[in-house]
Amino acid sequence: MRLVLKVAALAALPLVWGCDGAHAEIEEAEPVFSSIADSDWELVWSDEFDGDALDRTKWTPEQSCWGGGNNERQCYTDRPENIAVQDGLLILKARKEGFSGPARPPEIAETPNPVLTQEYTSGKVRTRGLNAWKYGRIEMRAKVPGGQGVWPAFWMMPNEDHYGGWALSGEIDIFEGFNLGAECEECDTGQQNRTVSALHFGGLWPNNLYIDQWTRFPGDDLPTDDFHVYSVEWAEGLIRFLVNDRVHLTVTADQWSTASELGEGNPNAPFDQPFYVMMNLAIGGAKIESTNEKGVASDAVPAQFEIDWVRVYQCSDDMAKGRACIK
Repeated sequence: MRLVLKVAALAALPLVWGCDGAHAEIEEAEPVFSSIADSDWELVWSDEFDGDALDRTKWTPEQSCWGGGNNERQCYTDRPENIAVQDGLLILKARKEGFSGPARPPEIAETPNPVLTQEYTSGKVRTRGLNAWKYGRIEMRAKVPGGQGVWPAFWMMPNEDHYGGWALSGEIDIFEGFNLGAECEECDTGQQNRTVSALHFGGLWPNNLYIDQWTRFPGDDLPTDDFHVYSVEWAEGLIRFLVNDRVHLTVTADQWSTASELGEGNPNAPFDQPFYVMMNLAIGGAKIESTNEKGVASDAVPAQFEIDWVRVYQCSDDMAKGRACIK
């Protein structure tokens, strides 16, 4: 596996993925496991999705058709056709259907906000404006969809752009799945069976940087075969990403930075501010469609992202730094 530190010459907007840049090879070490059962993290917030409707005190659906800055092909809607709670699951559903809606979400919308039309619809929910956290262990148990052109994600953005616009204030990508199950020449099984976690930081585009890590599932397993738990452990100066309690990427403060003047002399910036959580199911996008089998497969949609629960833990014995709970 590789640790990648790059200048990402891509869209100047959130949840951006790319393959260009310099690579720093690292040696694989013995796996590190971190279980909630063996830790001092305390549950402070959760949604088990046990009702029959989205809890609007916890989540707000995003309504936008702008493609996330990645040339994605979906409109996110606030409709039961795209967002549903049933049988103990939150289900984000992607459908192939023409739809017109607002170009951008309110916080980055122009005035007036143009109307755009896309060829797919899907769902995206966020805790923005409702709940945000500084430090903690944030987890999702989910069964993720596959298919060429299908892009589920579980990630975090700053509640306020304290250090400035993207990526000055950072971004935490806990889980992303790209074209899962599609043909993959560099994959041991010949199928894309890897997930990705990443941090975005640095300067305003095109001076943004990121670190990411591909994680291969063991044996012939695909992430789409069953439910799995995707997590981040975040404390002062330290961020670890996990799949099923196995740590697959660790990043320390000496590896990240912000070009903002507000971060001068602060090694923990920009990852020392509250971040909110979101999940979405994107279809297409320039980089996604340029890899594996290319484009969006005709049989990849409809697709659905099934989320069993989302849980947020914090370190009650070390709320200021969170370090005491990371063993």
